[in-house]
Amino acid sequence: MRNNEDKLIGLIGLAKKAGKLRTGAFSVEQSIKAGKTRLCIVASDASSAVKKKYSDMCRYRDIPMAICGLDMETLGHAAGSGLRSAASVEDAGFAGRIMDQIEGGNANG
Repeated sequence: MRNNEDKLIGLIGLAKKAGKLRTGAFSVEQSIKAGKTRLCIVASDASSAVKKKYSDMCRYRDIPMAICGLDMETLGHAAGSGLRSAASVEDAGFAGRIMDQIEGGNANG
């Protein structure tokens, strides 16, 4: 299980370095509304209000959303920043690989 988490963290970091990951509430929301998001990932310990907000936004626009097994601290660290409750993946390739890792036994919710 730890191996899946490490791979997920690595993929998030690669997506950030490639410029295909947005974090922070404003950036994620803008990415979703602009239709750039290919996958919205939400931290497992994000509040229920945050989870509902992103779920509603993504469902309305037919964008996949996943609650990953990472907490806000780990998600933020993977993205090279502080605490982050959500991230927007703007590349289909990264989105697919990240979703595979989440579904590979790493999902927490």
